[in-house]
Amino acid sequence: MKKLILLASITFGMFFASNAQTVQPETTPAENQTEIKFEKETHDFGAIPQGIPASYTFNFKNTGKTPLIITNASASCGCTTPEWTKEPIKPGKTGYVKATFNAAAPGQFTKSVTVMSNAKTSTIILYLKGEVKPKETVPADVK
Repeated sequence: MKKLILLASITFGMFFASNAQTVQPETTPAENQTEIKFEKETHDFGAIPQGIPASYTFNFKNTGKTPLIITNASASCGCTTPEWTKEPIKPGKTGYVKATFNAAAPGQFTKSVTVMSNAKTSTIILYLKGEVKPKETVPADVK
């Protein structure tokens, strides 16, 4: 009897779950979505000295028809710090994402900054690359 009640309960629950209305998220029609266009998405610093932070500003333009909002910009590691335009960017206007790499360790590097927005392409990845050259070591007796 318990098995029969359990089976009936499961069947009853599955019936109502399958007939439940699905709430669709509100979407913006494609023609009303904004668009973002960066001047470039990769910057090569070339050789940079160790211990001196290096920054680059990625400029972009809102090429859409509605205000563009950068909701977040996150770096691939703690050695890179992003800053970005916080206020909405009107159609035809420009904004920026500035990335600062701390250049602490010598060697080749490629770092990324993931930019999220309300644009049609909602996630764009920007890249910084280059090579950190070690500090020149000067012997103490040479001055």
